[in-house]
Amino acid sequence: MKKSYEMDMCSGPVLGKILIYSFPLMLSGILQLLFNAADVIVVGRYAGSQSLAAVGSTGALINLLINVFIGLSVGVNVLVAQYYGAKREQDVNETVHTAVAISLLSGVFLVALGLLVTRPLLELMGTPDDVIDKSAIYMKIYFAGMPATMLYNFGSAVLRAVGDTRRPLYFLTAAGVVNVVLNLFFVISLNMDVAGVALATVISQVISAGLVFWCLVKSEGALKLRIRDLRISKVKLKRIAKIGLPAGMQGAVFSISNVLIQSSVNSFGSIAMAGNTASQNIEGFIYNAMNAIYQTNLSFTSQNYGGRKYKRIGRITLTCVGVVTAVGLGMGLAAFAAGESLLRIYSSDPEVIQFGLKRMAVFGTTYFLCGIMDTMVGSIRGLGSSVIPMCVSIIGVCGLRVLWIFTVFQWSRSLTTLYLSYPVTWVVTGAVHIACFLMLKRKLPKEDGE
Repeated sequence: MKKSYEMDMCSGPVLGKILIYSFPLMLSGILQLLFNAADVIVVGRYAGSQSLAAVGSTGALINLLINVFIGLSVGVNVLVAQYYGAKREQDVNETVHTAVAISLLSGVFLVALGLLVTRPLLELMGTPDDVIDKSAIYMKIYFAGMPATMLYNFGSAVLRAVGDTRRPLYFLTAAGVVNVVLNLFFVISLNMDVAGVALATVISQVISAGLVFWCLVKSEGALKLRIRDLRISKVKLKRIAKIGLPAGMQGAVFSISNVLIQSSVNSFGSIAMAGNTASQNIEGFIYNAMNAIYQTNLSFTSQNYGGRKYKRIGRITLTCVGVVTAVGLGMGLAAFAAGESLLRIYSSDPEVIQFGLKRMAVFGTTYFLCGIMDTMVGSIRGLGSSVIPMCVSIIGVCGLRVLWIFTVFQWSRSLTTLYLSYPVTWVVTGAVHIACFLMLKRKLPKEDGE
């Protein structure tokens, strides 16, 4: 790997390096979201509100099924960054080979899982009869591409750990162009409806995964991937799982609460589902921009922890919290102000737009709180602790959200009441995460030479 793609996060100005690292990551996340946005816009415009609802209603369920494995890629990111910061190249290389092997095996497992449980889970969620067949078709095709999805996520986690956020951006750009073109071709020219957008997404995922794989094979030094050396190191797997499994379990439990919320939205009918879907896609751009700061904090904290640069960790956290607040608040308020115009991109149905505005009124003004909460999780995981944020999040976010659905929402059954469960849980959980980080930081040993 060329040195120009790497970044030493253990020295130099913090803010400048965070911005240089996070900006391509923001663009990558936004571009990845465009895959789904292209799906939603095309089906909303050319296949109707039922197809729009079918594609949008699957998001929480897909996340529920894959988040445990995506969590393992967080473990890969932390472990590679810690080894890289400590200049342990052999350990970096063993982790790279273990990560790629895990990604391929988990992808194959998810193909089988998706085919088996898609329909029963959609029925369990109360997906309306006029939507469920299309939702099932979309999900089954989507899960056929899971090996590529996992390979891309694990491979890009390796690149991010050493500071390379540019090449994943280039790869997603190429795949994104293909996705948009194929969406239009499959849906408009071939009338394939939701099957067309799912197939386009799978093809684009294969392209991005292939490019990341090629990048690692062509790298030099610690990141060099040799196909003949692909195997799982038990030691590295154990360390990846120690960080990644709690992160994945947290994501899966998050998804359970989101599935319950999606089920509650479903009870208002397919038009409400379509409006909710359109708003979620707009919010997704804000979330991906904020998530880039979380990933930045995760990598910077991990490298500095591995390199025993403990004094920089507090400065890194404060800087990332400031940046994520500015990004989340700025983008959220802008999206709220332009809400009606943005929703028209997804649907021209006035009812769909009104339902979308109900959600945007809450999320546009409070979403930055979610960014702060996630950024603090990045600091804690970067210090090698993943069980603490998992437990805090399961209780503070998921537990409170489920409690809200069965109490407050039952007393006042409106979409606004349902959506208010989000900012309430972000504030409570974020405050506890800050307290946990300060406690862990005080326990850090003295730096070398002190």
